[in-house]
Parts: sequence; C-alpha cells; structure tokens
Amino acid sequence: MLSKYEKELLVIIWEKMMPIAEDIGSESLLRMFTTFPKTKTYFAHLDIKPRSKQMLSHGKKIVYALHEGAQNIGTLTSTLAPLSRFHAYQLRIDPTNFKLLSHCILVTLACHMKDEFDPVAHAAMDKYLSAFAAVLAEKYR
Repeated sequence: MLSKYEKELLVIIWEKMMPIAEDIGSESLLRMFTTFPKTKTYFAHLDIKPRSKQMLSHGKKIVYALHEGAQNIGTLTSTLAPLSRFHAYQLRIDPTNFKLLSHCILVTLACHMKDEFDPVAHAAMDKYLSAFAAVLAEKYR
C-alpha cells in the first residue's frame, strides 16, 4: 500500500510533529467537533474549548498513537490492537468518526506544514490515515 519512500516520509513527518503533538491533535479534534457536531457525543465529559487542558491531553495521545503506528507500519494491526479493542468494546465509538478525524488531521497537517505538505506527502499521509482508521475499526466487524 505504501512505498518504502512513503513509509520513510511518514516517520519523518510524525517526528517533526512530536514537539507540537498537543497542538496538532487538539486542533484536529476541535476541527472535527466543529465540522461534524455529532462527534461531540462521545466527548461530553471533555472541556471542548480551544487549548483546554483536556483537549491538549487527548490530542497528544492521538498524535503519539499515529507516531507509534508510523514507526511500526509493518505491524500496524498488532500495534493498534489494544487501541482498537478499547474504542470498540469500552468506548463504543462510531467507526465512521475515525475517517472524519483522519480528514481533519490531514487539514491540520496541511495548515502547519504549509509547503512541506506537498502532493506526495499528502497522498502518503492520506493512505496511512486510511489504514490507521481501518485498523481501529477492525473490531467492529
């Protein structure tokens, strides 16, 4: 699905994003909540305001998981298995939300990376986020 170059590019991108993981993750979440208000249902317990402590914390967790997945892309299914089980069986998140969040992450990365987020980086990230969302949704089948 991803070429060797695309896999390397993904690791580079997520390495660059780690220092601002809270910002990338929380902005992506906020973008999703604003664009797709029904997704807030699962986060009623959070303070859904820009830069709130809870949004920053959850956003950081998301980016850390994406970073870990990119580093272990060959074993993505097993790497994300605990997260997939947690979202499916305990949180019972609608798996469509993973796709919606993926789109919002793409937009957020484009805003932060500007010219570095060229068509090759965009395509690689889109493929990766699609795979990531599919693995998270696996336990729903």
